[in-house]
Amino acid sequence: MDRMTEGGVPLDSKVQKLVILFVFDRMAIPLSENTLLDICSAENNWVPYMECKQYLSELIDTNLLYRVPKSDCINITQDGVSCLAMFFSRIPSSLRDDINLFVRDNRMRFKKRQSYFCDYSKNADGTYTVIMRINNDISTLMEVRLVVGNRQHAKYIYKNWVDKAANVYSLLYDTLID
Repeated sequence: MDRMTEGGVPLDSKVQKLVILFVFDRMAIPLSENTLLDICSAENNWVPYMECKQYLSELIDTNLLYRVPKSDCINITQDGVSCLAMFFSRIPSSLRDDINLFVRDNRMRFKKRQSYFCDYSKNADGTYTVIMRINNDISTLMEVRLVVGNRQHAKYIYKNWVDKAANVYSLLYDTLID
């Protein structure tokens, strides 16, 4: 069943905004805009992509969500939690169940994806710079820039960073502290 409808009737904008607040509440971690769009639109079809972007902006403007300082993440405010508590029952129970199940199965995957950032770019000399970062909710704990000889190596590092970031951080920390 299309999650943007309930019984064939499209969810109205207020309910879709409540869905966004519910996702933030259930994830219980700040989320980047791209992560929220992935969760609500790309992976689950709960809120259409363009509407999700618009509602996100409106929820920030009305102080139900806020941008986390020194971060590209967004989180729910106490007013957002209160609003959700008052209107929680307007979200169809089947949709709430879907969101709860999704969060239970995927929360750690999204937390890792946001905590362990990696990207690469081509340099003028043909080499690639890989930027690897470990973030907590409010700041960057570590950032490493590594120059590699080709795109294949850059892609390999990019692909493996999420799984190996904690070990790299631990090794570097232990080496420098000893």
